[in-house]
Amino acid sequence: MQNIKSYVAEHKDRFLNELIELLKIPSVSADSAYKDDVMKTANAVAASLKHAGCDIIEICETEGYPIIYAEKTIDESLPTVLVYGHYDVQPADPMELWDSNPFEPVIKNTELHPDGAIFARGACDDKGQMYMHVKAMEFMTSTNQLPCNVKFMIEGEEEVGSVNLSKFVKDNQEKLSNDVILISDTGMIAKDVPSITTGLRGLSYVEVEVTGPNRDLHSGLYGGAVANPINILTKMIASLHDEDNHIAIPGFYDNVEELSKEERAEMAKAPFSLEDYKKALDIDAVHGEKGYTTNERNSIRPTLDVNGIWGGYIGEGAKTVIASKAYAKISMRLVPNQDWERITELFKTHFESIAPKGVTVEVTPHHGGQGYVTPIDSIGYQAASKAYQDTFGKTPIPQRSGGSIPIVSLFEQELKSKTILMGFGLDSDAIHSPNEHFGVWNYLKGIETIPYFYKHFTELYK
Repeated sequence: MQNIKSYVAEHKDRFLNELIELLKIPSVSADSAYKDDVMKTANAVAASLKHAGCDIIEICETEGYPIIYAEKTIDESLPTVLVYGHYDVQPADPMELWDSNPFEPVIKNTELHPDGAIFARGACDDKGQMYMHVKAMEFMTSTNQLPCNVKFMIEGEEEVGSVNLSKFVKDNQEKLSNDVILISDTGMIAKDVPSITTGLRGLSYVEVEVTGPNRDLHSGLYGGAVANPINILTKMIASLHDEDNHIAIPGFYDNVEELSKEERAEMAKAPFSLEDYKKALDIDAVHGEKGYTTNERNSIRPTLDVNGIWGGYIGEGAKTVIASKAYAKISMRLVPNQDWERITELFKTHFESIAPKGVTVEVTPHHGGQGYVTPIDSIGYQAASKAYQDTFGKTPIPQRSGGSIPIVSLFEQELKSKTILMGFGLDSDAIHSPNEHFGVWNYLKGIETIPYFYKHFTELYK
């Protein structure tokens, strides 16, 4: 692309400042206290797309937060790329573990990011990566180098399960029609090892509630005589894995995709240091399903993890009670061919069946989605590969991700098009955690690389 490097260099400070202003807005979709901030972010995204050169910008109302739709059509005979992203962010808790205010972005130099990294909630997931596409669009329109038609669909509920996106997509299939979908909500292996995510795990997310006595009880007067919901819950959770860390829910593995030795060997070619991995996490050993490597456990195998557990007294000092109730939030990451709704039902049936007498159990499903695999022989993948070669000077490695983007399978089902996942984040970016950050170099490299995707996709499409 003509002058892309010089354009990015010339506008670097503005690109960073614009992102920083967007990151200052606490668009936490999970907490209604931030409702006005989420709406403010939606308006800011819409304004940025107008500035980037889109001719049509719509703030589409839903039963929750709005979806921002924008488009620029230059020739209906040319292919159309649909860009998806989200403007909402995860809660910043626990706040005390942040080195700086999560909504007062700062750029700090680190060993991995000598050019600096932006520390803020949403820096990488997904405001920073979403905004790369806005700035790439600005470059292509302002320099008259946009080679095809573009549509944007940026939502505000991804972090709470995209609860209204499905209806929007089903109701707007013609508006959203496209030839390929482009998303940057994933990562790459390393700054010097570009990769394209070719697979995502599915997700089933549930909340469980164990109820014992009808009120909190004195642990001296009643201890040992009635079932303690917290004790029971922890035993039930512990029983969900066997001694080989295999998930012990009947039928859970019935449809699990088993990769061939050849496919596993290809995965193993990706650079990986187990010692560096442990050092980065400050652990002395890894843990997981027997018979699989660390990279296989977190990408091609299903998992079950407790995301939160609570009950009883957790304040300062002591309060000797047996809690009436205990709770846990549990997520299951699923692999292709595992239907998330079936897995949710299997979990519910099993968890209720292992409850002992003296307590009652309620399982509440929250949200979920199917796994996804994109073929590496598609023109979308080939265009992305060529784009990385142009800017990194290397052929990217296809990589399966352990994360989930449930709407990707929805897109294929409803819009009949494949998704290309061009992520520029790193595993060390601490998304969903305190001190989330996104490298300045990664952010600018994304802006530089994305226009090449449009160029190559249009050429290959012809």
